[in-house]
Amino acid sequence: MSEPGFNKIRPYNNEEIQQAIPRIIADPQFKLLMNYLYPVENHESILENLLKVKDVSAFQQVLTLPAIEGIVANTAEGVTSSGFENISKDEPHVFVANHRDITLDSSILGMLLFQHGMAPSQITWGNNLMVSQLIIDLGKCNQMITVFREGTPKEMLINSQKLSAYIRKVVVDGHKTVWIAQRKGRAKDGFDQTEVGILKMLSLSRTADVKSGLMDLNIVPVCASYELEPCGGMKVREIYQSQSENYVKDKDEDFKSILGGVTIPKGRIHFTIGKSINADIQNIDDSLNKNELVEKVAQIIDKQVYQNYYLWPTNYLAYDLLEQSNRFADQYDQKTKDQLDERLELAHQAVEADTNDIKDLFYKMYANPVYNKLAVEG
Repeated sequence: MSEPGFNKIRPYNNEEIQQAIPRIIADPQFKLLMNYLYPVENHESILENLLKVKDVSAFQQVLTLPAIEGIVANTAEGVTSSGFENISKDEPHVFVANHRDITLDSSILGMLLFQHGMAPSQITWGNNLMVSQLIIDLGKCNQMITVFREGTPKEMLINSQKLSAYIRKVVVDGHKTVWIAQRKGRAKDGFDQTEVGILKMLSLSRTADVKSGLMDLNIVPVCASYELEPCGGMKVREIYQSQSENYVKDKDEDFKSILGGVTIPKGRIHFTIGKSINADIQNIDDSLNKNELVEKVAQIIDKQVYQNYYLWPTNYLAYDLLEQSNRFADQYDQKTKDQLDERLELAHQAVEADTNDIKDLFYKMYANPVYNKLAVEG
């Protein structure tokens, strides 16, 4: 996948990974990362093994997987999964996933894939996250595909066409898997919904037959469910402030969210691998135009995400608090109430306001997965 046309967006090849490793080790920020992610007694062996790395698989086994396992051990009360019987290591696909944490959604999935004997997927990431050479090197050594989000309408179209062509080449020709979020940003309100623009981008590389083109990619929905919302206070703050016409995202806000995601406790975590939607796409009415078709595909993905969302006690409690009911009272206890109260207080502190608006935004972030599941299951 090293064709010149893809050089700006593709991950590093094996030669480039070897060239990046000395830069990574020499970066002062990397030592700080090492101190947080790995036990001090392991530092010397990690660095020695890192200098021996020749390819992406070795890089991930030496550096990345232990880091993700450490983050999970430090900030989660366990990670569980289901649905891996729905996929095969011999069959490539595009994971279209709900998006709750900037880095951990795809990273934890990569860890789970490795644990199930499958190669971690290539991952799309926005160029807004490329805040330093260290982040660029670590990202591209971990199979990250760069998505350029700025430019004129013409530039944006060209970027989308190139991204679409690259993803198709990886999956169809390279027989590898790609992870992409179902929307441009995280679902800050807890309402997971596939943006049709993502599907339109994927279809740009085969416009003559959109239906078959999407089926070539073998789309599999993935759902990440966190007991305690990653960076929940920051998300409420952004939603609250975005209601003001003068809101402008801080230049380091995404970086703060990355740090928050790897340091703030998240309770229990569950990942569900859905089923390929090819059969559902095949059954879509052929008379629909492209816009109607991709809208239907988005609805198919959303339905699986809503059905597969693993509801935690915090979700049920937030629903009952919003509805002023006891419908799910048997699903939570005092510990759940204490957890939610503590997170609500952190949200108030993040926004620097103590209003009912903050409380409603916070509870909806946890309750929306319940509303969505009830809607699709009746």
